[in-house]
Amino acid sequence: MPAQLSVNLNAVAMLRNRRDLPWPSVTGLGRIALQNGAHGLTVHPRPDQRHIRFSDLPGIRALIDDEFPHAEFNIEGYPTDEFLELVEANEPEQVTLVPDDPSQATSDHGWDFQGKGNFLRAVVQRLKKNGARVSLFCDPDASRASLEAAGATGADRVEFYTGPYGGTHDDPARAAEELEKLATAGRIAAELGLGVNAGHDLTVENLPGLARAIPGLLEVSIGHGLIADAIEHGMAETVRRFVKACA
Repeated sequence: MPAQLSVNLNAVAMLRNRRDLPWPSVTGLGRIALQNGAHGLTVHPRPDQRHIRFSDLPGIRALIDDEFPHAEFNIEGYPTDEFLELVEANEPEQVTLVPDDPSQATSDHGWDFQGKGNFLRAVVQRLKKNGARVSLFCDPDASRASLEAAGATGADRVEFYTGPYGGTHDDPARAAEELEKLATAGRIAAELGLGVNAGHDLTVENLPGLARAIPGLLEVSIGHGLIADAIEHGMAETVRRFVKACA
């Protein structure tokens, strides 16, 4: 089964926030994504609300519940008390926990599962008690010991950080090296019973290689590259292109 596509709406919100106006519409473009084959929508509400605002979340939740009941809402972020309360109020199907400092421009590394295991275990238990699937952001070269520690938290999945792979867009030899790291980590995760997601700097061009490297890949979360393509091709056609690339 091909990996499912979750469209990250942060870049849409960032563009909207340049003006005190309601367009481009986060929910409107989310609707187009779901109408054209996306399986879900992803947001990363940061504490400073520089892109997705906390007030955006109920609208996205309502869009899925009212019009696309088989789609999924994925909320990602660092598990502060404020973030966890936001998650519990909006009931996403999946929560992706990332080890970001609030000042970071974007996620750029995975968790230290061995060092943060006890902290993550308590958070994972809290989220799963409320019915969410939990995915943990993970380095692409994670060792077996690290992935075992990830599994010990009770998480359902890991999301491999694919930024290093995305950064090899002009270097096929390095791309092959990064894919081998992801393939190895993906095999270990599968052996340990962890589902595998992936995200960061994925494009129509590099998705097929990733899908071949990790045959059991369940989901990709894509924002920047997808929204960049949407400027050229339109949102509907872009989502269809990414869905095809996942297959």
